[in-house]
Amino acid sequence: MATAASNDIDILEKVKRSLEPDYVPSDDEPYMNERQQNYFRMLLIEWKRSIHSAADQTLQSLQDGPIREPDLNDRASSETDWGIELRTRDRQRKLISKIDSALRRIDQGEYGYCEVTGDPIGLRRLIARPVATMTVEAQEAHERREKVSRDD
Repeated sequence: MATAASNDIDILEKVKRSLEPDYVPSDDEPYMNERQQNYFRMLLIEWKRSIHSAADQTLQSLQDGPIREPDLNDRASSETDWGIELRTRDRQRKLISKIDSALRRIDQGEYGYCEVTGDPIGLRRLIARPVATMTVEAQEAHERREKVSRDD
């Protein structure tokens, strides 16, 4: 069974392929120029649309009725699958909030810049994780601080 993270990545990869096919943001052009901003805006909008579509399918399946498996083991397996599906949808609901935040940052001219240092996040990182808000270095420092505070 695919994990929630791999589902998100699969959806994102499909969205990337559906965008302007001959364009990928490049370090050879000015950082966060209008074309790059439009690319990421469309990427985020399409990603959000795909997540909503998957959520609608889950909702429709839930509305189709309760699990009717005659065998207890089959029923338990189906209920486990539904539990995983619902956790995935909850995770994607949180992701939609991050997508909305990224879209607001594009509108405000802040997208692509680290919220901690103000440095460019970098195209490679944004292409891999369009909702990133920190540079790799700032994210690693944040995670180290988080781990230290958890260990206390």
